[in-house]
Amino acid sequence: MSSKKNTKNTKGRGRTKSTGIGDTVEKVLSAVGIDRAVKFIAGEDCGCSGRREILNKIFPYQKPNCLLEDEYKYLSEYFTSNKNSISVEKQKELVDIYNRVFNDKANTTSCTSCFLNNVHKKLERVYSEYDN
Repeated sequence: MSSKKNTKNTKGRGRTKSTGIGDTVEKVLSAVGIDRAVKFIAGEDCGCSGRREILNKIFPYQKPNCLLEDEYKYLSEYFTSNKNSISVEKQKELVDIYNRVFNDKANTTSCTSCFLNNVHKKLERVYSEYDN
């Protein structure tokens, strides 16, 4: 079940960071010893690494892209201003930034709470990382 993995360590424990659900499944199976049993029965090339890569491709963990300078400036103005309401134009601009940063295909919505709970909160988290 071993093959190339992300080399970024988490908290110095020698563990690699999962890039998708396939990596997580591999870690769980390894922790309970199933990987050794499969290798004993099926041999070294049991196909696990191929399945892991497919699962990682289908179900990747979302890693946001960095904000561009103009996006950061726009979000800075937006999050520091009084935002009692969000116009359709402002919502469209925020959705455009959101879609680029998160590689998503979100749309504007007439449901303000849906917009705030999805697009707005995620953009606010990304923006706040730049201020830290």
